[in-house]
Amino acid sequence: MPLSIPLEDNFTDIIAKAQRGLSLSNEALATRSGVSVLEIENLKQGSLDEEALRKVAHTLGLGAEALLALAESRYKPAPVEEPEGLACFNSVFGDITVNSFVVWDPSTTEAAFFDTGADGQPMLDFAASHGLTVKQIFITHIHTDHVFDLDRLMEKTGVPAWVCEKEPLSGAESFRAGRAFYIGSLTVDTLQTSGHAAGGVTFFIQGLTKAIAVVGDSMFAGSMGGGMVSYADALRNNREQILTLPDTTIICPGHGPLTTVSEQKHANPFFSA
Repeated sequence: MPLSIPLEDNFTDIIAKAQRGLSLSNEALATRSGVSVLEIENLKQGSLDEEALRKVAHTLGLGAEALLALAESRYKPAPVEEPEGLACFNSVFGDITVNSFVVWDPSTTEAAFFDTGADGQPMLDFAASHGLTVKQIFITHIHTDHVFDLDRLMEKTGVPAWVCEKEPLSGAESFRAGRAFYIGSLTVDTLQTSGHAAGGVTFFIQGLTKAIAVVGDSMFAGSMGGGMVSYADALRNNREQILTLPDTTIICPGHGPLTTVSEQKHANPFFSA
């Protein structure tokens, strides 16, 4: 059974991320949208005014229908069954939770870890109990919640960790996005999805019954990590690298529940405008 993980962001988070990404003050947003500063402040505090929300969404380049569905709690990500060869783990890091993943080739039992979360022990236990041989650790980006347990996992497994060359990390091997890796007979293509992080990478895995994209914080169900480095790059890379993958591809995000490419095309306010 898939883990039950709540959405990472609500509609107020999304408005704030888009506003911050576009460098718009409340006053500038009010001028452009025709919505008063007070109405904007009320929206951002969770008070739903549909007319104001639609105007603000249009000004911020957000999909109004998808944003309204979130605001009215109508968006519920469709359950995603993990295919054989994929397991999701969710650990507590401060006041948030973070995902990490085990991916393996059922025919060879060769496996890899993707990110570490706050505690990688459940992944180690899972690999041991399922007779998996962990050969590699892949890092989507080097924000602390995603690499917190990396040193211990490398020590316990004795395997290399791989990180994008744009975010070198002590003890890890660097690679350039575009390089292919293998987990047994599975192929792992690396796609540059920088924007939230300087070296953000999506790992696109083929060979199981469904393709998988381990995206880190590049995209969430109904949201995205935000452009901490470049909002424009985050939007463009997500559109060009993730949302062009096959519709049935399972998106494995760094936070929140699993989803699919197809669902995020219409349910994610950042991309449904």
